[in-house]
Amino acid sequence: MDFDSPALQSMQASGLEFRVVQTEIPTGPEESAQLQGIELTQLLRTIVVRLGENDYVFVLVPGGRQIDWPKLRALLGTRRLSLPDKDEAKQVTGYDRGAITPFGAMTAWPVVADAAIAAAGLVAIGAGARGANFHVDAGALLKTLDARVADVTKPS
Repeated sequence: MDFDSPALQSMQASGLEFRVVQTEIPTGPEESAQLQGIELTQLLRTIVVRLGENDYVFVLVPGGRQIDWPKLRALLGTRRLSLPDKDEAKQVTGYDRGAITPFGAMTAWPVVADAAIAAAGLVAIGAGARGANFHVDAGALLKTLDARVADVTKPS
């Protein structure tokens, strides 16, 4: 395998069964799913969300969906959430936007996963570089990440 990243090292240490899938860098989520041979709903984006100063959470969002901000605020018990800019996102995760993953991130921020992920079977989550994903069982992924599973998205 010619791919290496902190995410790969973290994934290997997790004990999860996974497969690395590398593709050309896609132009969007639909193309990414197609290149990986999966359904759009099986493609997970990891969004880093700021709760406050030096306080973040990773939100796992299935393809074709987006964060439902009122639901996420209610779940987290806060009135204000924001998205860090690309520089801040890289500073707090170690990854460029588009390659962010909870695996191997500079800080193990809590993970919130949309409820739709649990029934997805096989899912693809970023492997820390654009065009690289881990294919893994959704249930095992959520358990390993100790994810808080809740309805926090809506159709895009």
